[in-house]
Amino acid sequence: MTAKEYLSQAKTLDMRINSKIQQLASLNDLALKATAVITGMPHNPNKGKSSMADTIDKIIDLQAEINRDIDTLVDLKKEIMETIKSVSGHEAQTVLEKRYLCFFSWEQIAVDMHYSIQYAYRIHDRALEEISERLKQES
Repeated sequence: MTAKEYLSQAKTLDMRINSKIQQLASLNDLALKATAVITGMPHNPNKGKSSMADTIDKIIDLQAEINRDIDTLVDLKKEIMETIKSVSGHEAQTVLEKRYLCFFSWEQIAVDMHYSIQYAYRIHDRALEEISERLKQES
């Protein structure tokens, strides 16, 4: 795994969490649209769960999955932060934090730090080389 792939894991996981949150919102909307049908007929006690109960089960499972993913993301960001702190130079650390922990665009990083995009790229490339060396030493 390259340094860039290692650092990009958090963004990928964050996007997956956001996708699951959208799925959860969709399931919640679906559950709210469901209506109960009331009839005077007795129900079969051997009949399976209702579709509403199935939807609620799916919602609960998805919420648990999202919570596990969020825990993983927090741990991953902490690990990535420790790696970023090991890079020499505060400006390099800041560029890496903004890019891989805050998920800022290159344009936003350059504006925030009052750098040209090319200079932000240069800082980034040097920092990635430093992280790559550390990753090679650890393996």
